[in-house]
Amino acid sequence: MSRATATEDVPLSQRIAESPRPALLWVLVLAALVAVEFGALATALLDVLATLLDEAPLGDPGVGGLEAAANAATELPTLLSREVIPNQGYRTSANGPWTGTFLGLEPKHAWLLRVTLVYAYAFAFLGWLLYGYQVFRKHYRYADWTPRDDILARLRTHRWGQFGLVVVVSFFVLAIFAPALGPTTVEQNIQDPYSNEIQYFDEDTGSVTTVLVGQANIQSASDGAGASNVQPWEYDDFGRFHPFGTLPTPGKDLFTFIAAGSRISLFIALTAISLASIIAAGFGLLTAYYKGLADLAVVVTSDSVQSVPPLILLLLVAVAFRGHWLQTIYNGALLIALAFAFTYWPALWRAVRGPAFQIAEREWIDAARSYGQRPRATMRKHMLPYIAGYLIIYASLSIGGIIIATAALAFLGLGITAPTPEWGRAIDMGQRLVATDAGHVSLIPGILIVLVVTGFNALGDGVRDALDPQSEASGGSGDEIAAASGGGG
Repeated sequence: MSRATATEDVPLSQRIAESPRPALLWVLVLAALVAVEFGALATALLDVLATLLDEAPLGDPGVGGLEAAANAATELPTLLSREVIPNQGYRTSANGPWTGTFLGLEPKHAWLLRVTLVYAYAFAFLGWLLYGYQVFRKHYRYADWTPRDDILARLRTHRWGQFGLVVVVSFFVLAIFAPALGPTTVEQNIQDPYSNEIQYFDEDTGSVTTVLVGQANIQSASDGAGASNVQPWEYDDFGRFHPFGTLPTPGKDLFTFIAAGSRISLFIALTAISLASIIAAGFGLLTAYYKGLADLAVVVTSDSVQSVPPLILLLLVAVAFRGHWLQTIYNGALLIALAFAFTYWPALWRAVRGPAFQIAEREWIDAARSYGQRPRATMRKHMLPYIAGYLIIYASLSIGGIIIATAALAFLGLGITAPTPEWGRAIDMGQRLVATDAGHVSLIPGILIVLVVTGFNALGDGVRDALDPQSEASGGSGDEIAAASGGGG
């Protein structure tokens, strides 16, 4: 009797109970990985929730339903934090040792150490999740082979897709661990610089002096030719290290600005594409199952939406809802995400409409109808797995366009409300400085936008080729994608 025949009817929980050691080992290591950074993960989640609900930011005084959770989250253990590995300090003499940094390291080296450890942790965490699938495959899966095995095998040899995966994961890490990755904090350097102080060694007086962060920022601004610019990988006159240099007056740290802005871009992109995918999948299943008037109604609606240029529609939404309560939720990010979802669902629906009609004509769909299965159950069990692969591919290829459009809106002064960090706003602030010594202000965020968008497109190409190996040569047959998205486990 084969392995599949012997165990296919045994529940997964029973299979784990019969051989608990591999699963227990994997869970224990996963729990340890989560525990060392649980504070950072919980704080990032609660930070977004608090902002969405228009409550006090984490760690700030105020009244709100999430305040208690916020205070508790900041006290949770976080190994790779700026408190554990601080990079902000000062010298006690012109060439003396650093005080306040991790092990007395130079701020640049302390920051590099923290960033390296955070990214090493993130990729180790991802690698352990992938290893968990191998544990399941080796010890607990009843099937000797499933289409997912071939998907992973093709991804392991798809260099372009792997490049995209590395870029996308790096972008996610930047957004999730933004407070730990920045050389300073958003609250200190961007939101409220005149309520925070720093110490530095003043060569004129020969002593350690205290100055407001806002005043230090103004004197460290990068304003172009003839000005004292702080370029990438330099220190300012106050002993602060700036990996990407500083912004124009009032001279905020560019890396901290970009790290915080990545959260906005990621939230908008994921929210918009998730909502658009849900709408597209729902309409795709309904039109394929009922056909006729249902399909005609959705065709007319999608054509009407697509007839309006997306950028014009986004500009109209940004202007029309200025001052509206929706504009206050997450500094306008939710409103922009809803607008993108509205403009992107027609294209996603058209991508899955054909496959949905193909599966609707199969004999097992007719059999389900004849046996009286409810339409919702038929669509969920028999049709949705077939179109899921197509939806994943086209959704991943659309995220880059949302990120670019978000930056374009911020560049035009619309969308995300100032002074919330957003990559397009940094490009706007630096456009007049492109030909000066402060060209980094717009050049660095512009390069990052291109890199992230290319990464999402490369990942989408890799997923497409992995789900359908014939797609590159012949445009794909569709059956491989359907099998891959719904195949066994």
